[in-house]
Amino acid sequence: MKPIHSALAACAILLGACAYPAGSGDYRYYQRGEQSVRFGVVESVRDVRLTGPRTGVGSAGGAALGMVAGSNVGGGSGQVAGAIGGAILGGILGNEIERSANERPGVEVTVLLDSGRYLAVVQEADEAFRAGDRVRVLSGRGAARVTH
Repeated sequence: MKPIHSALAACAILLGACAYPAGSGDYRYYQRGEQSVRFGVVESVRDVRLTGPRTGVGSAGGAALGMVAGSNVGGGSGQVAGAIGGAILGGILGNEIERSANERPGVEVTVLLDSGRYLAVVQEADEAFRAGDRVRVLSGRGAARVTH
């Protein structure tokens, strides 16, 4: 297998591993356990974009691929310039691929609690909310989510 094909396959596997988005119905290991439950009514809903953490895998992988691909351009000093240009462009492209793979739709739900307090929660857009919906707010260990 050519080096460029191996590098492309490795980057595709690494970027694919970053693409599984957790839904608001999913719990991480530290979110299990007791949560407090409050009830209220949805006042407003606003669409937002949720971004995941940047690991640098996309930039590094893209730069490596771009450098390999760019070094095949020309000969002598042209190969060096091609490798440098390829690394820069590959790094930019890899960063954007990672960003878009980790970005997903979300909602900001503002709730008027039965206690009279307002609360806004940002979460995955995996459940539809409308103003006037009766909801419950689950919170604990620094995390909160709204459910029907």
